[in-house]
Amino acid sequence: MKNSVRLLAGLLATASLPTLAYAGEVAGSVTDESGTRALESATVRLIELNRVVESDRSGRYSFSDVPAGTYTLEARYVGARPQRRTITVQETGTVSGDFVLAGIGGTDILVLGQSANLSSALSRQKAADGVESVLTRDAVGQFPDQNVAESLRRLPGINVLNDQGEGRFVAVRGLDPELNATSVNGVRLPAPESDVRSVALDVISSDSIESIEVKKSLTPDMDADTIGASIEINTTNAFARRKNLLTVKAEGSYSDYAEKLTPKGSLDFSQKLSDNFGVSGGISYYRRQFETDNVEADGWAQDDGLIFPEEVNYRDYDVERKRLSANLNLDFRAGESTVLYARGLYSQFDDQEYRRETSFKLEDAGEISGSGPNINFSDEGGELGLQRSIKDRFERQRIRSLVVGGETDANGWHARYSASWSKASERENGSIDPANFEQAFEDDGLNIGFDFSDRRIPRYSVSGSPGAVADFADPSAYELDSIEVTALSGATDEEWSAKLDLGREFAMSSGTFTVQGGAKGRWRDKKYNLEAEYWENGDMTLADVLGRQTYRITDISPVPSKRGARRFFNANRGAFELDEYDSALDSIAEDYAVSEDITAGYLLARFDNAQLRVIGGVRYEHTENEIRANTVTQIEEDGTLPDGSIADEDTIITVPNQFERSYGNWLPSLTVRWQPEQNLVLRAAGYKSLVRPKLSNLAPRFSVEEDDDGRREGSFGNPDLKPYVAWNFDASVEYYLGNSGALTGGFFYKSVKNFTAEVNLDEDGIYNGIPYDEATSFINGDTAKIWGLELSYAQALRFLPSPLDGLIVQGNYTYTDATGEVPTDGDLSEPRKIDLPASSKHTFNAALGYEKGPVSLRVAGTYRSKYLDELGAVEAEDRIVDDHFQLDLSAKYNVTRKVQVFYEWININNAKYYAYNTVGSRQNLLQFEQYKWTMKAGARVSF
Repeated sequence: MKNSVRLLAGLLATASLPTLAYAGEVAGSVTDESGTRALESATVRLIELNRVVESDRSGRYSFSDVPAGTYTLEARYVGARPQRRTITVQETGTVSGDFVLAGIGGTDILVLGQSANLSSALSRQKAADGVESVLTRDAVGQFPDQNVAESLRRLPGINVLNDQGEGRFVAVRGLDPELNATSVNGVRLPAPESDVRSVALDVISSDSIESIEVKKSLTPDMDADTIGASIEINTTNAFARRKNLLTVKAEGSYSDYAEKLTPKGSLDFSQKLSDNFGVSGGISYYRRQFETDNVEADGWAQDDGLIFPEEVNYRDYDVERKRLSANLNLDFRAGESTVLYARGLYSQFDDQEYRRETSFKLEDAGEISGSGPNINFSDEGGELGLQRSIKDRFERQRIRSLVVGGETDANGWHARYSASWSKASERENGSIDPANFEQAFEDDGLNIGFDFSDRRIPRYSVSGSPGAVADFADPSAYELDSIEVTALSGATDEEWSAKLDLGREFAMSSGTFTVQGGAKGRWRDKKYNLEAEYWENGDMTLADVLGRQTYRITDISPVPSKRGARRFFNANRGAFELDEYDSALDSIAEDYAVSEDITAGYLLARFDNAQLRVIGGVRYEHTENEIRANTVTQIEEDGTLPDGSIADEDTIITVPNQFERSYGNWLPSLTVRWQPEQNLVLRAAGYKSLVRPKLSNLAPRFSVEEDDDGRREGSFGNPDLKPYVAWNFDASVEYYLGNSGALTGGFFYKSVKNFTAEVNLDEDGIYNGIPYDEATSFINGDTAKIWGLELSYAQALRFLPSPLDGLIVQGNYTYTDATGEVPTDGDLSEPRKIDLPASSKHTFNAALGYEKGPVSLRVAGTYRSKYLDELGAVEAEDRIVDDHFQLDLSAKYNVTRKVQVFYEWININNAKYYAYNTVGSRQNLLQFEQYKWTMKAGARVSF
């Protein structure tokens, strides 16, 4: 914080420099012709002085220190006809300069539908300081997608990583979602999950959002903790709408697999209670039921020309998800120079998952034979294991944020100030996770054959002695191994923050020069607590909880029912015995707590005129961590205890540990925006940024298992992990077309030190004083190089003859080359080159829309190429997620100006998920899922 104070002191000293004694001020607003909406990022130019500003969220703008005289004001907005007016400025006082802009080809294109969204997004992109993509919602429309993650798929360089066929994590320029930062109304969102920093944006409903800005380059006044992009989500603002608004939306959603119709509804409002006070907000609810068919395999090996897995799992998912989102915003104009606000967000995501699973345990098979894709496993001289299980898990995630703050602009000074609180949590208690029923065949004459001709969907067959075949299908032959009850899985991530930005603007003969500085503090605590219980009952069998499958790939019966295990366990609790050892082991080993305190300060200088904008400066961020977890050592019976004695039973030794550390980073940046003509914008930005390690990877969760021969296997968190530190360069060329449209191209380069990778460590090592024979941990890689190209085209084709003048085309392509080096098979001295995890080389998005009269249609396709998901010990064991292409359709019809009906068809082409490795120089199944399509239809009514 001392550095922040020094920066502010320097700012105040600089601000005392003399300036010209200009007295007048020009202020006004920019709105659309219908009077419905304020136009954000309209460019207003004071032509004779070559000064330029952009309108804010409420459409307002101002010029200070304007000398007396007569001037020409010009307002421009993408998709609107430019407008000029003449004003006369006196020696004192404020001159009003309001603009009302009309769209090219019709009034409503600035307010309603796809055209309004395109015009607004391109206007903000054009006015931005750095490289930026924007998605906006028009004044009365709403996103057609199910959540914020899916809404972002429209933007250049954006791809979404799916879970159960639904968008969750956002990848920018093909990079790992962990390299992004996400905020709502300027408040950095913490992550509900215990093991990530990145926020799964399926938690937030798209109905709550006014705009999303994806900032791909940074300036000193921005938080520096991003290498992919800073994703900034904004909710509604009462002053952004010139008319009061109340919109109600109701729809039904139908999943082809689940054959269920489920509801969704939302309410959105904006109300000015006076000229200076407004309230806005909304609430939405969505319940979705769907099913997933899944196949997984693991432990692939190659022997005698055969390639085969150690385990094959068939999984049948039935899922119900509920989303409840609400936001409330208060805006108050406290005089001519100050605006105050309070913005709150609440989002709740409930996930009820039932997973029936049939697993083949093939590792100890006696004989393995076959040819090509046909492999046969026999229990002769070995063992074949069968497991049938049910997972009955309910999980609730919540995100809450509140920010209060204001903006003051007076006499060339401007101040921005805010204080905020945000908290994310994930809680699971009472889940059956899972209940396992097992049967082992050993010299019983059972043969299990697999046909891997279809690498994604292996088919199995059972043969052998009649008794073994009969037992395979007999539910009473499967005895309960254990019921794992998650008594509590609780993760919380909470952050408080406060910031102040202070600047002084100086009018010059050729433009405007601004000096600005600021300070920010962030105080974060993340905790995870697991209480696991393992219950046993030797008399319980699968027959006690028998159900039926909804699986479509193959016959996996007999299977447990969805709720049978829970009901039986609750009704017969006294018949179950707690496995105290395994319960205590899992509960203790997973717990951790990390605090992360960040203090930052910056100083920048900015020059603006109608052609050139230059922003340069430096930011300093200081990070302090306090990290707590447990060192857990398991010693088997007859093993040696720390005091040298022999353990007479399996023993757990737990020692709490704690680490503290601090570090600082100086982060310079320079951004140049040059507009040599009205429709051409060139940008270049160079800056340094960082991404701090995952808090869960920092946690010193040291776990060691020692067998009775003294061999020690461990897994270690790494509290010494360094943050990713990147030097970044971005350059772009943007050409804005006469009608609403733009053609853009960009280049980016990043040199990233200290990227994190999970590795298998060499044998016979010592980690933080703990000896081991074999272990896994997290390490910092050396330097990764990332570069790529980004191309985008979007245009409303109004110049075509009717009826083709309603066509709207959008397309973008991003190429990303992201490579680094990691140890080979645990050997740090022999690194191998890899693509960075979650990095796709190619992403492509395209949409063809049509909007004319009451009709609005849009078909959109999204594509991303394969990416590395997890590192294996060697390249052949790396987990690769295959490429993905999805097609969606939306259609809207305005019955009246107030009533709209709509229809949406999601995943038309039944896009699937497929992950594989390349053992044996071929693709081998690790995971396959299919979901089919979802249709939605409903109506929206505005009052």
